[in-house]
Amino acid sequence: MSDISADLGTGRASVGAVLDYAWTAGEFTATDAMASISITRSTAIEALATLVGAKILTELPNARAAGAYRAGRPARRFTLSPDLGVVAGIDAGDTHLAVTIADLLDTTLAHRRVELDPRQTPAQRRATILQHLDRSLAEAGQTPESLLAICVGVAAPVDRDGASPPHPQGFWERTNPGLAAALADRAPVVEVKNDALVAAVAEGSLGEAVGCRDYVALLAGERFGGGVVIDGHLLHGAHGGVGEGIVFDHIIGVGSAFGLSYAVQDEVRAAVTLGEIDGRGPVGGLSDAARIDPRTVLAAAAAGDPDAVLVCSRVGEKLARIVGVLGSMYDPARVIVCGAIAESIEPVVAAARAVLPDQLHLPAPELLASSLGAEVVSLGAVATARRAARERAVPLLAERRLARA
Repeated sequence: MSDISADLGTGRASVGAVLDYAWTAGEFTATDAMASISITRSTAIEALATLVGAKILTELPNARAAGAYRAGRPARRFTLSPDLGVVAGIDAGDTHLAVTIADLLDTTLAHRRVELDPRQTPAQRRATILQHLDRSLAEAGQTPESLLAICVGVAAPVDRDGASPPHPQGFWERTNPGLAAALADRAPVVEVKNDALVAAVAEGSLGEAVGCRDYVALLAGERFGGGVVIDGHLLHGAHGGVGEGIVFDHIIGVGSAFGLSYAVQDEVRAAVTLGEIDGRGPVGGLSDAARIDPRTVLAAAAAGDPDAVLVCSRVGEKLARIVGVLGSMYDPARVIVCGAIAESIEPVVAAARAVLPDQLHLPAPELLASSLGAEVVSLGAVATARRAARERAVPLLAERRLARA
């Protein structure tokens, strides 16, 4: 229950219960609230009047005015006020930035995605994020004051205060350039989290892990990183490092925290060097490029090209080793490959499934490709910001308004 009674006396508990109910109820009546949260009619009516007076709830036209009234006294109908505020979900990757402004329920108001220069300094990166947040708010027709909660997913471990530890090459300091402090005055609630953990939120609320209590969301495009959920709880760690991909630098047969995009490229070149595929063929000929687009190889494999199938089988063996490590460490029911590469990764996933049982003694987790694509972190950031608004920002707003009433 939203605790808006701390400063206002225990008589406000019913107000918090009605507010909690309103988040998922849509349009509702006093009778609906009574039945759901087991309070008396007089208590429900008093709580509704309090929330309407504080402009947290809006009373809708009654059934007669709406044209649905047939007989008897029309019921009063209520809903969350549409102008309570908005949330921001930010995906702050190494080479990209996505900012989403959304309402508190289910509507995206603005979304922008831009490429970033990975050579930016931390100060430049911080300024860029703030600039695009302001532009996105303007595109959504919102003022900075309307922001209730912000969640940022960053490509770095993040502790419970939103800070990242130092990285030997300064990577984490650039991807999380003091964002908790930089955004602190932008909204009542600001959360900075590891991007894989935020992806896990998206998979659990919208994707392949809905209804699953034990799973890993594996961001696997550019670098490996896992968002781990066990017994329904997101695992975090002292420094936010649960699922950090550097462990794969030390796994035989993996050897690197760089993701599947690089693995596809490396296997194409290795197969050409070993003479396993023709360097002049449709797949082998790609090895002359400075960087191979993995989607070309994956599409060829899906179409049955034998050279591409060979490459995907080798990458699948690597993915199976990674999933085997995750399966042995966390015992998840599912591992979900996430990120933009997930849209075309099925040939690799299929190859990994075939050899996965040999990689661990426990029953192998179900291996799936995410359906959420490149926006998985954005979607998780918005979901996290909405939850923060529901649990913390709006109850705080209600407390302040009721205190003035």
